[in-house]
Amino acid sequence: MDVGRIVKVSGPLVVADQMGDARMFDMVRVSDNRLMGEVIELHGDRASIQVYEETGGIGPGEPVYLTGEPLSVELGPGLIEAIFDGVQRPLDSIKEQVGDYITRGVEVNPLNRERKWDFVPKVKEGDQVRAGDIIGTVQETTLVEHRILVPPKYVSGTIKEIKSGQATVTDVVATIETDQGLFEIKMMQRWPIRVGRPYKEKLGPHIPMITGQRIIDTFFPVAKGGTACIPGPFGSGKTVTQHQLAKWADAEIVVYIGCGERGNEMTDVLLEFPELKDPKSGEPLMKRTVLIANTSNMPVAAREASIYTGITIAEYFRDMGYSVALMADSTSRWAEALREMSGRLEEMPGEEGYPAYLGTRLAEFYERSGRTICQSSEEKEREGALTLVGAVSPPGGDLSEPVSQATLRIVKVFWGLDASLAYRRHFPAINWLLSYSLYLENVADYFKDTIGAQWNEMRIEAMRLLQEESELEEIVRLVGVDALSARERLTLETAKSLREDFLHQNAMHEIDTYSSIQKQFSMLEIILMFHHEAGAVIKKAEIDLDLEDMFALSVREKIARVRYLPEEELKEVEEIKREIKEQIASLTGEGGDEDA
Repeated sequence: MDVGRIVKVSGPLVVADQMGDARMFDMVRVSDNRLMGEVIELHGDRASIQVYEETGGIGPGEPVYLTGEPLSVELGPGLIEAIFDGVQRPLDSIKEQVGDYITRGVEVNPLNRERKWDFVPKVKEGDQVRAGDIIGTVQETTLVEHRILVPPKYVSGTIKEIKSGQATVTDVVATIETDQGLFEIKMMQRWPIRVGRPYKEKLGPHIPMITGQRIIDTFFPVAKGGTACIPGPFGSGKTVTQHQLAKWADAEIVVYIGCGERGNEMTDVLLEFPELKDPKSGEPLMKRTVLIANTSNMPVAAREASIYTGITIAEYFRDMGYSVALMADSTSRWAEALREMSGRLEEMPGEEGYPAYLGTRLAEFYERSGRTICQSSEEKEREGALTLVGAVSPPGGDLSEPVSQATLRIVKVFWGLDASLAYRRHFPAINWLLSYSLYLENVADYFKDTIGAQWNEMRIEAMRLLQEESELEEIVRLVGVDALSARERLTLETAKSLREDFLHQNAMHEIDTYSSIQKQFSMLEIILMFHHEAGAVIKKAEIDLDLEDMFALSVREKIARVRYLPEEELKEVEEIKREIKEQIASLTGEGGDEDA
């Protein structure tokens, strides 16, 4: 093994000479403690290394061992339900080996080498296969069938031998005969984290990822394979919003990266996720989840690796044909790790000290998303999707800072969290006047086919009412509500109903925490129906109506309570529609007259 020598130590940055055989992004072991590190800069035979562990006590003259391979992750059965640190060391195995605190230099295999899995072949001897083909499956959990793939780097060939039954991840389960010779296939494969996994074709983002969160699905949807960011100040609900997406989004696999956030937040995730039930199956949510924990009190350099570790695992499940949702919390802490390493490398700083390549690194990360046709020789094409949702934590909520701006130039959905909404206990605290989604046109046909043509019209009208409310509030603050016409007061009342009965959603309530698309449609329909019926009466009334009586009708309370109706009781909405017509008509003395 080639050995270099340390000449300088600066926090997580170690400089070593005699490193002529090293290459960029090679993994190395630093000192006799064998700390994990990665080469990030080369000058002749001198290399700068970012170390993913605490470097206290390391000094010049100590050895650096080259491994000759890039930082890679192990991909295979055993990923689901696992909790890894930023460089894919399993935290439960580390605890068994060294206790509650991670010891420096500890080496633990990411995937269990002893556990046996039941391998079921999907091809037979003599079959032609190529990169990306499924040669067999393992039932990893009750919710996830782990599909064993021909690794992307192998060329096509013929199955010479394939086994079935119990095997570990390092056992050979198949042998492929190619023009270059025989290749042994194991259930585990390795892949460098900084290299995106290949696919056959990238598809357009035309299918929405349904999240069950009304403000997202109705007003600012994200497409499967799309990108979204959640910027917001401290306490505005970024983490809770991402937890909700992880719980309820219609993704088959969830990869949650706690990148540089507070340890107690990640502890909540680790304690809460095993208790959560998957809404589709009733099984624990962890049975389709991978967690990566690299909190703010863990080595700063490992934050940078954790993002790539997570997205490589997510791409692996995408290649199996699954829809994957990746939550990164937060990319601001990842960018701070970049800034610290850039400063120690004495690179020319960009805006606010961040490196000049910040935007490029962010783009490289987000561009690994997408809905794709997977590599395969199968007649029926296999589709996979990887949707990225990144939280951004701008200091003081200042969205003009570099990380927020660089992210907004890349992502297509912006869910802007507002501290003033959070202070008013309005959650999710997504500001409907600042946020946007560039996928609205892409997914319009899906909603039209699924719900109906009126979905888009209702969404546009509801957004118009919310915008009009913002303008009318300025007038009310100046001259009072009495200066408004009856129609304008109705607009304010409808917008209030939209805010309080539709946009506000209680994540802690058993029923309100999730709303299906059909329920969202019904809720929006009756709110706008009240607006239309009341508007028609106001328009043709020859006598002065008492608007307070109209706004105090008993049906208003029923409209507000629909959010707490279970899905199977939504038929009650038809009764509410009938009551809206009857009660508003009764205000004019016409009873149930059809013309009322």
